[in-house]
Amino acid sequence: MRAVRRLAGHELRLLWSLVLWAARRGQGPAGGQGFGYARGQGPVTAGFAFVCVVETVAMSVLLEDWPTVHAVVLFLDVYTIVLVVALHASAVVRPHVLDPDAGSLRIRRYVHVDLEVPLERIASVRRELRTTHERAEGELDLEVGSRTTVTLELTEPVTHVTFLGRRRAVRVVRFHADDAGALVRALGRAR
Repeated sequence: MRAVRRLAGHELRLLWSLVLWAARRGQGPAGGQGFGYARGQGPVTAGFAFVCVVETVAMSVLLEDWPTVHAVVLFLDVYTIVLVVALHASAVVRPHVLDPDAGSLRIRRYVHVDLEVPLERIASVRRELRTTHERAEGELDLEVGSRTTVTLELTEPVTHVTFLGRRRAVRVVRFHADDAGALVRALGRAR
């Protein structure tokens, strides 16, 4: 039951991100500096949305003789397209946020990752392009377009809450930023 609530909450946050994107608002920096990561996935998301639209049209033609099935499949197809666009919208309206006044870096990925890293726990930060990621204990890889561009090594672990609520301690965080160099420089100044 808890997993179902988390999934429903995830979809509601996605849909809310779509509303914020349409209204040209975001959940970005209140007092900090935002660093986007959506550019790295935009073309792939657009391609996937296009394929979903083509599939919706094809299924409508194939199922026109079965109106009940057609209505159900059409609803599911349109909802899938909305979720794909909402996923991209969530990346746009929820950038990474560096807030030196609060002493933290918020690393985000869509609506399901919002990791707050205190600046004093950052041992090193570097710009590092990685396109392969092996799962390792104590490491968190938040790829966008199958790559990460920034690596943080921490002096002590921070707690990452997974999509379904499991907690795990991480000491190395790799993530993508559209302007990784600017983020690394800003982190260097903030520390």
